[in-house]
Amino acid sequence: MKLASLFSGGKDSAYAIFLAQQQGHEIKCLLSVFPKSDESHLLHHPNIKWTKLQSESMNIPQLTIISNSDQTDDELSFIENLLQTAKDEFQIEGLVHGGIKSKFQKEKFENICTKLNLIVIAPLWDSEPEQYMNELIDSGFSFILTTVTSNGLDDSWLGKIISKSDIVTLKSLSEKFGFNLNFEGGEAETFVIDCPLFTNSIKINKSEKKWDGYRGRFEIVGAELNYNA
Repeated sequence: MKLASLFSGGKDSAYAIFLAQQQGHEIKCLLSVFPKSDESHLLHHPNIKWTKLQSESMNIPQLTIISNSDQTDDELSFIENLLQTAKDEFQIEGLVHGGIKSKFQKEKFENICTKLNLIVIAPLWDSEPEQYMNELIDSGFSFILTTVTSNGLDDSWLGKIISKSDIVTLKSLSEKFGFNLNFEGGEAETFVIDCPLFTNSIKINKSEKKWDGYRGRFEIVGAELNYNA
């Protein structure tokens, strides 16, 4: 099936593409809405402008739109517009997204796709958190944390490439502080710098950390595809 993918640059949207391809689907384009603010209930914000490098490395064209609103209904209209464009330009038959537990998000996407006569593919839905996180690493996904917003997660995690041993630590912290191990609740955001989908990894040349004592951001200021790796 020809699919478009909602794409934020994080682990979930990238791994959903990976699994969809393994299931025999063809990803024709990436759909990225650049939200107005961090308050979006549907969309990921940190470092999303750098998805252009991921798109290039995957050799999958990207359709983008800049949202001028952080209201859910407005964001849905932007997604619907992108999906209609994807239908017109790439003859897509469905949408793949990386939702895991958010019924709110899943329902909104399904409603749009029903309206446009598209099938919804959600290969990560209801994944067991620890198993999923380990599968990411085992499958060759290299990703960093770009935000943390939870007790138990300090600024040392910002910009950190997550390893198998980190997952053990994160599991312990999640049990102690009550956050989702896979960050489904927004406790952290991620950015994929390398994976089997990429022809070249992403090299971060310049970055900035911002920390207010509870939450923090890792801003990618400069990056490029690593052609020497």
